[in-house]
Amino acid sequence: MSDKPVFKQAQPGRAVEDVSLQIEAAIMGGMFLPGDKLPSERELQVQFGTGRGVIREALRILKQKDLVEVKKGSRGGAFVKEADVANASASLSLFLKQKKIDPEQLIVFRESIDKTITMLAVAQGSAEEKNRLYEKSLEFKALISEENLNMDLIGETDRMLNTLLAKMSKNPLFVWIMQAIQLGFSSYDYALYEEDHYRRLTVNNWIDTAREIKNGEIMKALSYVGYHYSLLRKCINEKNGESIDKETRCLTIEE
Repeated sequence: MSDKPVFKQAQPGRAVEDVSLQIEAAIMGGMFLPGDKLPSERELQVQFGTGRGVIREALRILKQKDLVEVKKGSRGGAFVKEADVANASASLSLFLKQKKIDPEQLIVFRESIDKTITMLAVAQGSAEEKNRLYEKSLEFKALISEENLNMDLIGETDRMLNTLLAKMSKNPLFVWIMQAIQLGFSSYDYALYEEDHYRRLTVNNWIDTAREIKNGEIMKALSYVGYHYSLLRKCINEKNGESIDKETRCLTIEE
């Protein structure tokens, strides 16, 4: 443990906060790596000059932040956790829902992200990945043609296609953001699959987008991404009983 940090004495009056912040800083600074065991409660009490209750409360705070996990038994203790993408995605999803962000703001953000990912997918994706995306989009069409529609499976398939596309960017940040957006934005995307008309248009557009990505046609692929969000705007406006702008109203659709 000689290479581990020696913590400073906790500040009186705010010992719990000080202890938790010092340990958090040590973890974030790389002094403790994922899987490392923190000093025992007794050692922490000595280093911080506090009682057992303060240490346990500080560890509870760190556990809530998903920075540590506490294991029981002879080999137990507090261990540094590996960052969990799912938890980070869930946090962003909760933020999007609680802040009640206007659908148009989400659409603009999502469209810009999707277009960037699409350009990277064309440039960075392997031939195998591009073929898989196209094949899965064709399977999606078969799925919505079934007599008894499974809406949960339809939603999962849409999320799977978006994740496949994000992975083709070769940038894990886009994958994490996409997973978070899919959770927080799903209530809007899902609207496109509730009605048969929009459902068929959306899935056909997925096929067109995947085909152009496979063919290396960046501009065509981007135009289909833009078309997806034109459909989404129109669908949401119709559900909300709002007027549709002239550009979207005059959109021609080939089925």
